[in-house]
Amino acid sequence: MDDLHVPPGPGAPRGLRVPAGELIEQFSRSSGPGGQGVNTADSRVQLSLDVRTTTALNDVQRERVLERLAERLSGTVLTISASEYRSQRRNRTAARQRLAVLLRDAVVPPTIRRATRPTSGSRRRRLEGKRRRSETKCSRQPPGPE
Repeated sequence: MDDLHVPPGPGAPRGLRVPAGELIEQFSRSSGPGGQGVNTADSRVQLSLDVRTTTALNDVQRERVLERLAERLSGTVLTISASEYRSQRRNRTAARQRLAVLLRDAVVPPTIRRATRPTSGSRRRRLEGKRRRSETKCSRQPPGPE
C-alpha cells in the first residue's frame, strides 16, 4: 500500500501526504450483488486514519479537521467505508479517494465576510419603496373628520 496523496488546494498549498503506515485498512464481506463470490470475497473496505496523531497535518490543519469532521469522527479516528464495487481493489481506491477529498475540504481556511456599505442607489430604492408602501397603506384608511 502506498502513501495517500491529497492534491493541493486552499489550506494545503503543497497538498498533503499521509504515510501508508498511518492508514488502517480492514476488509469484510460486502452486502449487495456479488453472485457466487458474495459470501467468500471480503470486498468491503474500511479505511481509518487517526487525525490526532497523523504527521500529514500541521497543528492548524489538524484543528480544522477535528472541528469540521467532528460528527464523522469516532474519538479522533476518521473511518471511510467503500463497498460499491465487487472488487476489493476498486473499493480500496474509492475509499482512498473519498478520504483525500474529505481531508482537502476540511483543511480549507474559513471565509471571512467583510461588511460593506450599501450603495447610494440601493438606499434610495429602499426609501422609495418604503414611501410607496406607506402611501398605499395611508390610502386604505377612512378619511379623517377634517
